[in-house]
Amino acid sequence: MFRSAFVALMGSANVGKSTLLNAILGAKVAIVSKKPQTTRTRVTGIYTREGYQIVFLDTPGIHEPKNKLGEYMVKTAEGAARDADVVLFVADVKTGARERDRALLEKLPAGIPVLIALNKTDAVSEERTAEVEQSLAPFGHKMLRISAATGDGVPALVDELKQYLTESPMFYPADMLTDQPPAMMLAELIREKALKGIGKEIPHGIGVEIEKMEKDEKKGIFNVDAVIYTEKDSHKGIIIGAGGSMLKKIASAARADMEELLHGKVFLQVWVKVKPDWRNKQSALRALGYE
Repeated sequence: MFRSAFVALMGSANVGKSTLLNAILGAKVAIVSKKPQTTRTRVTGIYTREGYQIVFLDTPGIHEPKNKLGEYMVKTAEGAARDADVVLFVADVKTGARERDRALLEKLPAGIPVLIALNKTDAVSEERTAEVEQSLAPFGHKMLRISAATGDGVPALVDELKQYLTESPMFYPADMLTDQPPAMMLAELIREKALKGIGKEIPHGIGVEIEKMEKDEKKGIFNVDAVIYTEKDSHKGIIIGAGGSMLKKIASAARADMEELLHGKVFLQVWVKVKPDWRNKQSALRALGYE
C-alpha cells in the first residue's frame, strides 16, 4: 500500500520556507536569500521514501501586494492551501508572531490540518521561542521547534507529517525532486545571485528569462542565453556594475550552480534590458512564467 500527501508551505515573507524545503529534500530546489519575497511562484518539492511520498508546495510569502506580480504571488500562496492535505505554517521566532501571521492562520480553509513550525530557534533564546509559541497557542495547532538552517528538528517534523499520509498512487517518479521546468530553475539561479549581489530595492524589480538552453552534444556543453529585466535605466547600470563587474559576478556564481544542476559544463551569456513597469504587465508576467 503506497501513501502520499500534499503539504502547503505557508507563512509571511522571509520566514525560511524555501530553506526548510531544501533542508527536507537534502537538495536545492528553491532559491534563497535574505531579501523578502524571494519566492515568486509555487515550487514543488518531492520527498519520496520507501512506501510513501510527500509533495511539498513552497509558496510566496504573504505580503501586501503593490502590483500585479504581488497579486499573483498572494493568490498562488492562497491557492496552494486549497490544493493541500495539510498546511505547514512557518513562523519566524526572531521576528515573533506578527499580526499578518495571525490573520493568515485565521484565513486558512476550514477543516484542513495545520502544523506550525517555529523556525530559527538556533538564533534566539529558549525564552523567546516559548514566548512566540505561547502567542500562537490560541490557534490550537500543533507546534514544532526547528532550525531550517542547521537541520535541527527537521527529521521530527517530517515524521509528524507522515501522520497525514493516505493511501494513494505515487504522483511523481521516485527519483524526481521537483517538477519545475529546467529553464525556470536556471532563471531562478540567476535571480538568486542578483538578489545577493545588489541593493535592497532593485531585486523586487528584477525578472529573468532564459532565451536559449541548448546542449552542444559534440562539445558536451550547455549553451544558455539569459536576460535580466529591470524597470529603470538607473538600475540597469547598477546590475551591470563598473566595467561589467557586477554582471560578471552574478553570471559566474549562477553558472557554477547551473553546472551542478545540469551535471555538465555551461557557457552562460547574460544581458540586462530595461522593461518599464513589467511587474504590472500581464504579457511580461506570462513570459517570465508567472501565470
